[in-house]
Amino acid sequence: MKKTTLTLLVAMTLLMSSCLSTGYGNTSSNNTGNILGAVLGSVLSNVLLGGLSFDQSSLLGSWNYNAPSAAFTTEQALTKAGGAATVANMASSLASNYNNIGINRNNTSFSFLEGNKFSAKVNGIPFSGTYVFNPQNGEISLKTATETIKGNVTRTEKGMGLMFDAMQMANILQKEGKVSNTAAVQAVSKLAKSANGARVGFELTK
Repeated sequence: MKKTTLTLLVAMTLLMSSCLSTGYGNTSSNNTGNILGAVLGSVLSNVLLGGLSFDQSSLLGSWNYNAPSAAFTTEQALTKAGGAATVANMASSLASNYNNIGINRNNTSFSFLEGNKFSAKVNGIPFSGTYVFNPQNGEISLKTATETIKGNVTRTEKGMGLMFDAMQMANILQKEGKVSNTAAVQAVSKLAKSANGARVGFELTK
Protein backbone atom coordinates (compact mmCIF):
# COMPACT_ATOMS: atom_id res chain seq x y z
CA MET A 1 0.00 0.00 0.00
CA LYS A 2 2.83 2.38 0.93
CA LYS A 3 4.65 1.57 -2.32
CA THR A 4 1.52 2.29 -4.39
CA THR A 5 0.91 5.59 -2.60
CA LEU A 6 4.54 6.63 -3.11
CA THR A 7 4.33 5.75 -6.80
CA LEU A 8 1.22 7.86 -7.23
CA LEU A 9 2.82 10.81 -5.44
CA VAL A 10 5.90 10.58 -7.64
CA ALA A 11 3.75 10.53 -10.76
CA MET A 12 1.68 13.50 -9.59
CA THR A 13 4.80 15.50 -8.72
CA LEU A 14 6.37 14.71 -12.08
CA LEU A 15 3.16 15.63 -13.88
CA MET A 16 2.94 19.04 -12.24
CA SER A 17 6.58 19.71 -13.13
CA SER A 18 5.85 18.66 -16.69
CA CYS A 19 2.86 21.00 -16.81
CA LEU A 20 5.08 23.94 -15.92
CA SER A 21 7.81 23.06 -18.39
CA THR A 22 5.53 22.27 -21.36
CA GLY A 23 2.96 25.01 -20.91
CA TYR A 24 0.16 22.86 -19.52
CA GLY A 25 -0.14 25.33 -16.68
CA ASN A 26 -1.78 27.67 -19.19
CA THR A 27 -4.40 25.17 -20.37
CA SER A 28 -7.92 25.01 -19.00
CA SER A 29 -8.49 23.32 -15.67
CA ASN A 30 -10.57 20.68 -17.46
CA ASN A 31 -7.68 19.68 -19.73
CA THR A 32 -5.29 19.56 -16.81
CA GLY A 33 -7.71 17.38 -14.89
CA ASN A 34 -7.99 15.01 -17.83
CA ILE A 35 -4.21 14.71 -18.03
CA LEU A 36 -3.95 14.02 -14.30
CA GLY A 37 -6.72 11.43 -14.53
CA ALA A 38 -4.93 9.69 -17.37
CA VAL A 39 -1.66 9.55 -15.46
CA LEU A 40 -3.26 8.16 -12.31
CA GLY A 41 -5.16 5.58 -14.35
CA SER A 42 -2.01 4.51 -16.14
CA VAL A 43 0.01 4.29 -12.93
CA LEU A 44 -2.54 1.91 -11.47
CA SER A 45 -2.33 -0.43 -14.48
CA ASN A 46 0.86 0.45 -16.33
CA VAL A 47 1.78 -3.13 -17.20
CA LEU A 48 -0.24 -4.78 -19.97
CA LEU A 49 0.87 -8.39 -19.64
CA GLY A 50 0.16 -9.55 -16.12
CA GLY A 51 -1.92 -6.46 -15.40
CA LEU A 52 -5.67 -6.17 -14.91
CA SER A 53 -7.53 -7.36 -18.00
CA PHE A 54 -11.18 -7.69 -18.96
CA ASP A 55 -13.32 -10.71 -19.57
CA GLN A 56 -15.34 -10.74 -22.78
CA SER A 57 -18.55 -9.51 -21.16
CA SER A 58 -16.82 -6.56 -19.46
CA LEU A 59 -15.46 -5.38 -22.80
CA LEU A 60 -18.93 -5.12 -24.35
CA GLY A 61 -20.56 -1.73 -24.62
CA SER A 62 -19.87 1.80 -25.84
CA TRP A 63 -16.69 3.53 -24.71
CA ASN A 64 -15.79 7.19 -25.21
CA TYR A 65 -12.38 8.80 -25.18
CA ASN A 66 -11.56 10.23 -21.78
CA ALA A 67 -7.82 10.91 -21.78
CA PRO A 68 -4.50 9.64 -23.17
CA SER A 69 -3.20 6.33 -21.89
CA ALA A 70 0.27 4.76 -21.91
CA ALA A 71 1.67 1.49 -20.60
CA PHE A 72 4.41 -1.10 -21.07
CA THR A 73 4.05 -4.72 -22.09
CA THR A 74 5.82 -6.15 -19.02
CA GLU A 75 7.02 -5.12 -15.59
CA GLN A 76 10.60 -5.61 -16.78
CA ALA A 77 10.09 -3.25 -19.73
CA LEU A 78 8.48 -0.69 -17.43
CA THR A 79 11.35 -0.83 -14.93
CA LYS A 80 13.99 -0.62 -17.64
CA ALA A 81 12.30 2.45 -19.15
CA GLY A 82 12.19 4.31 -15.85
CA GLY A 83 9.01 3.17 -14.15
CA ALA A 84 5.86 5.17 -13.46
CA ALA A 85 7.68 8.44 -14.05
CA THR A 86 8.10 7.52 -17.72
CA VAL A 87 4.43 6.60 -18.04
CA ALA A 88 3.49 10.00 -16.58
CA ASN A 89 5.71 11.84 -19.06
CA MET A 90 4.29 9.86 -21.97
CA ALA A 91 0.69 10.58 -20.97
CA SER A 92 1.48 14.26 -20.62
CA SER A 93 3.08 14.40 -24.08
CA LEU A 94 0.20 12.46 -25.61
CA ALA A 95 -2.28 14.98 -24.23
CA SER A 96 -0.52 17.80 -26.08
CA ASN A 97 -0.49 15.93 -29.39
CA TYR A 98 -4.08 14.72 -29.10
CA ASN A 99 -5.10 18.31 -28.43
CA ASN A 100 -3.29 19.41 -31.61
CA ILE A 101 -5.08 16.71 -33.58
CA GLY A 102 -8.45 17.62 -32.07
CA ILE A 103 -9.26 14.28 -30.47
CA ASN A 104 -11.98 14.57 -27.83
CA ARG A 105 -14.80 12.66 -26.16
CA ASN A 106 -17.31 13.63 -28.84
CA ASN A 107 -15.33 12.45 -31.85
CA THR A 108 -13.44 9.38 -30.61
CA SER A 109 -15.17 6.23 -29.33
CA PHE A 110 -15.23 2.44 -29.59
CA SER A 111 -18.22 0.10 -29.26
CA PHE A 112 -17.73 -3.64 -28.81
CA LEU A 113 -20.81 -5.68 -29.64
CA GLU A 114 -22.09 -9.22 -29.34
CA GLY A 115 -20.93 -11.48 -32.17
CA ASN A 116 -17.43 -10.00 -32.09
CA LYS A 117 -18.39 -6.92 -34.05
CA PHE A 118 -17.17 -3.41 -33.34
CA SER A 119 -17.82 0.13 -34.52
CA ALA A 120 -15.60 3.10 -33.81
CA LYS A 121 -14.85 6.74 -34.49
CA VAL A 122 -11.40 8.30 -34.35
CA ASN A 123 -11.19 12.03 -34.97
CA GLY A 124 -14.84 11.86 -36.05
CA ILE A 125 -14.21 9.31 -38.84
CA PRO A 126 -16.31 6.14 -38.47
CA PHE A 127 -15.06 2.64 -39.20
CA SER A 128 -16.16 -0.83 -38.21
CA GLY A 129 -15.48 -4.52 -38.54
CA THR A 130 -14.91 -7.54 -36.36
CA TYR A 131 -12.63 -8.11 -33.40
CA VAL A 132 -10.89 -10.97 -31.64
CA PHE A 133 -10.16 -10.52 -27.93
CA ASN A 134 -8.00 -12.69 -25.69
CA PRO A 135 -8.96 -12.04 -22.03
CA GLN A 136 -5.97 -14.05 -20.82
CA ASN A 137 -3.41 -11.48 -21.99
CA GLY A 138 -5.56 -8.50 -22.98
CA GLU A 139 -4.60 -8.65 -26.66
CA ILE A 140 -7.17 -7.46 -29.18
CA SER A 141 -7.26 -7.48 -32.99
CA LEU A 142 -9.53 -5.08 -34.86
CA LYS A 143 -10.23 -6.25 -38.40
CA THR A 144 -11.54 -3.58 -40.77
CA ALA A 145 -12.28 -3.86 -44.48
CA THR A 146 -8.66 -3.04 -45.32
CA GLU A 147 -6.44 -4.18 -42.45
CA THR A 148 -6.05 -5.79 -39.05
CA ILE A 149 -4.91 -3.56 -36.18
CA LYS A 150 -3.49 -5.29 -33.13
CA GLY A 151 -3.57 -3.68 -29.70
CA ASN A 152 -3.81 -4.28 -25.97
CA VAL A 153 -6.57 -3.71 -23.45
CA THR A 154 -6.11 -3.10 -19.74
CA ARG A 155 -8.15 -1.70 -16.89
CA THR A 156 -7.55 1.85 -15.72
CA GLU A 157 -8.86 3.68 -12.69
CA LYS A 158 -11.80 5.08 -14.66
CA GLY A 159 -12.36 2.50 -17.36
CA MET A 160 -10.30 0.88 -20.08
CA GLY A 161 -6.97 1.56 -21.73
CA LEU A 162 -6.85 0.67 -25.44
CA MET A 163 -3.23 0.89 -26.60
CA PHE A 164 -1.05 0.14 -29.60
CA ASP A 165 2.57 0.02 -30.69
CA ALA A 166 4.01 2.78 -32.90
CA MET A 167 2.98 1.38 -36.28
CA GLN A 168 -0.53 0.34 -35.22
CA MET A 169 -1.16 3.70 -33.52
CA ALA A 170 -0.10 5.56 -36.66
CA ASN A 171 -2.57 3.42 -38.63
CA ILE A 172 -5.39 4.22 -36.23
CA LEU A 173 -4.76 7.95 -36.56
CA GLN A 174 -3.87 8.28 -40.24
CA LYS A 175 -5.80 5.50 -42.01
CA GLU A 176 -8.88 5.20 -39.81
CA GLY A 177 -8.96 8.73 -38.35
CA LYS A 178 -7.80 10.52 -41.51
CA VAL A 179 -5.66 12.82 -39.35
CA SER A 180 -3.91 15.35 -41.57
CA ASN A 181 -1.63 16.75 -38.86
CA THR A 182 1.37 14.64 -39.83
CA ALA A 183 3.66 16.21 -37.24
CA ALA A 184 1.34 15.28 -34.38
CA VAL A 185 0.92 11.72 -35.67
CA GLN A 186 4.69 11.33 -35.96
CA ALA A 187 5.12 12.66 -32.42
CA VAL A 188 2.64 10.10 -31.07
CA SER A 189 4.38 7.32 -33.01
CA LYS A 190 7.76 8.46 -31.70
CA LEU A 191 6.48 8.21 -28.13
CA ALA A 192 5.53 4.59 -28.70
CA LYS A 193 9.01 3.96 -30.11
CA SER A 194 10.76 5.81 -27.29
CA ALA A 195 11.21 2.71 -25.13
CA ASN A 196 11.10 -1.01 -25.77
CA GLY A 197 7.69 -2.41 -24.90
CA ALA A 198 5.91 0.95 -24.82
CA ARG A 199 2.28 1.22 -25.91
CA VAL A 200 0.19 4.36 -26.34
CA GLY A 201 -3.46 5.01 -26.98
CA PHE A 202 -6.69 6.03 -25.32
CA GLU A 203 -8.29 5.74 -21.92
CA LEU A 204 -11.96 5.02 -22.60
CA THR A 205 -14.93 5.32 -20.25
CA LYS A 206 -18.59 4.30 -20.52
